[in-house]
Amino acid sequence: MYHYNDFDAAFVAERNRQFRAQVERRIDGALTEDEFKPLRLMNGLYLQLHAYMLRVAIPYGTLNSAQMRQLALLAEKWDKGYGHFTTRQNIQYNWPALRDIPDMLDALAEVQMHAIQTSGNTIRNVTADHFAGAAADEIADPRPVAELLRQWSTDHPEFQFLPRKFKIAVTGSPNDRAVTAAHDLALRITQRDGRIGYTVLVGGGLGRTPMIGKVINDFVPQEDLLPYVEAVVSVWNLLGRRDNKYKARIKITVHEHGIDEIRALVEQRFAETRAAFNGADLALFDEIKAHFRHPNFRTAPEGAYDAAYRADPVFRSWADTNLAAHRAPGYAIVQISLKKHGETPGDASAEQMRVMADLAYAYGHDELRISHEQNVILPHVHKSDLPAVHAKLKAHGLATANIDLVSDIIACPGMDYCALATARSIPIAQQIATRFDELKLEHEIGELKIKISGCINACGHHHVGHIGILGLDRAGVENYQITLGGDHRETAALGQRTGPGFSAEEIVPAIERIVEAYLENRAGREETFLQTFNRLGMAPFKTALYDQEARVAAE
Repeated sequence: MYHYNDFDAAFVAERNRQFRAQVERRIDGALTEDEFKPLRLMNGLYLQLHAYMLRVAIPYGTLNSAQMRQLALLAEKWDKGYGHFTTRQNIQYNWPALRDIPDMLDALAEVQMHAIQTSGNTIRNVTADHFAGAAADEIADPRPVAELLRQWSTDHPEFQFLPRKFKIAVTGSPNDRAVTAAHDLALRITQRDGRIGYTVLVGGGLGRTPMIGKVINDFVPQEDLLPYVEAVVSVWNLLGRRDNKYKARIKITVHEHGIDEIRALVEQRFAETRAAFNGADLALFDEIKAHFRHPNFRTAPEGAYDAAYRADPVFRSWADTNLAAHRAPGYAIVQISLKKHGETPGDASAEQMRVMADLAYAYGHDELRISHEQNVILPHVHKSDLPAVHAKLKAHGLATANIDLVSDIIACPGMDYCALATARSIPIAQQIATRFDELKLEHEIGELKIKISGCINACGHHHVGHIGILGLDRAGVENYQITLGGDHRETAALGQRTGPGFSAEEIVPAIERIVEAYLENRAGREETFLQTFNRLGMAPFKTALYDQEARVAAE
């Protein structure tokens, strides 16, 4: 993984020094909250419903054990003992005192971490496939290019006051695990005639106007990538709406001007940016790539894994559900669920963070990843070590075997924390997970992605959930709309609204009726919920939702 050089370390230290002085001025009253707001946002500090919230960047979701232990320290020393992992591969602390923020930032700098550009109208944390560098289906590791983009975009003088926030995702696999089509700009690594290049998408995004990204260039070679990306952002920076923040995102710019006009403008600008780079970007990229060499994978007997798999049904269920194929023989990718039934999705206690750090250090070549699905990954674990890893996870409430199942729910903080939220998300996720655990149907149902947002900003990605839930305020009462058929993969699609929403008391039974309709109508156990929906459409699910509701009302 990437390690800071002297410039990186000095840059972060100076930013922290500046922000410490700004915090002191806010505390003593020299700055009003309105004056302080743009300064704190540049450093990842929000003012939420009850307290300040610090959002820490985890670039492309990659951590080592020392960094995870430091995140645990922050949670324990300056918060309430836990952190919340987000859909942008960040971690949020929901209860810090303002006076402690500079100390938290300095502590992060000790392990080469920061909170720069995790908020504000700038280029946000660059995200990537959480299996990067490990996946069996990978064309190339996307993390070097993600790091290149991080260095280029950090404090970029032209892009610190964009029309709106700008989010980038990168994947190195044809099987998209980074939700690329829902980003302002997405890079999909591809090959043409033996050359590595990138398919570039622009104009994706969720929120109040959800859109799927459009291909602006189907093959940008590596040597042209950074100047091409700069051309895209430059064009939007000039065209983007600044008169209305709800129409400021690049997705609206692409919609209003059309992808063909945007493509022509980008090509025109690219001719200028390409000449300006002079190959410095390629030299930097070569330096960065050297930081991402594969670990020294070992060869060992797999008998312990085979024996545990045959003898222990709990281990077998976990292995079948939470492991993914690795590029190296004898290895597996371990997905650690932060979705234990009834718990808050994405939350991890300081103790659990230390446990995961210890496992990474002892068994995982000192690497961890955060997924956009709010789980933690040990990307490189030899199969002979899996029984020991599972036992440790089980002892600390981290061995729930539910990856990609109905209780592996993405949920935003909702009205429990967020000042923008119009409804609660966390209790609904907890209730759904608990209900299906009671029914013991999760493994029978199979792959089913539920995503919940507490407002139209869609931080819970509900638009691309197989089942999406959007919480709204209806005359002071929480009301939950349902969408079906969303898809976050390379076959990306926005979910279709079912009809009228449901109250907080009605939403869990409504989801249960949808799942029952799926089980009754699927062609067989191999047909997933999404496949069934795509084959049959909305009709059987709408009938299950509303005809039964009408019968109950009539009774």
